[in-house]
Amino acid sequence: MRVYEELFIVKPDAVEEEVDAFIEQLKTLIANGKGTVDKVDKWGVRKLAYRVAKFNEGQYILIQFSASPDAVKEIERRLRVTDMVIKFITVRIDEKQKKIDKRKKAREKRAARKPAPQLAPAAPAAAPALPGEPAAAPGLPGAPAPAAPAPAAPAAPVAEHPAPAAPVAAEEVKG
Repeated sequence: MRVYEELFIVKPDAVEEEVDAFIEQLKTLIANGKGTVDKVDKWGVRKLAYRVAKFNEGQYILIQFSASPDAVKEIERRLRVTDMVIKFITVRIDEKQKKIDKRKKAREKRAARKPAPQLAPAAPAAAPALPGEPAAAPGLPGAPAPAAPAPAAPAAPVAEHPAPAAPVAAEEVKG
């Protein structure tokens, strides 16, 4: 059995009872094909991205189910011939789920190889500024900023021999 999503759009003026009866018809069709219906979501009336069959909006309905490919062909045929259905799409999602699971497994494998990050020891909680005033949590407005270590001044290069001082020009005294 494969997992599918069937999204179809029904005319916005379709009667709720007719739509529910059609959904039940699809559910029994899936059950007769030895499939299972996982969920049915009615999204309600939404605006369409573009005009379809002279409609600007429609009722969206999503059905997620597991069934054989033959059952899916029959569902699509019924959606095609039903007058109240404007548009539909069937997506096989089990392949997508396989890819997601494979990525998740690879991510967990990589995480298991990496050493756990070293956490810094927690700083002691500061006492409240005034007696009756609650202490502000760090990072919140009004909270004292955490003290940062002072940056070390770059060391000046030390010369092994001091440079000779420039000779001072003696002024001549004219008399």
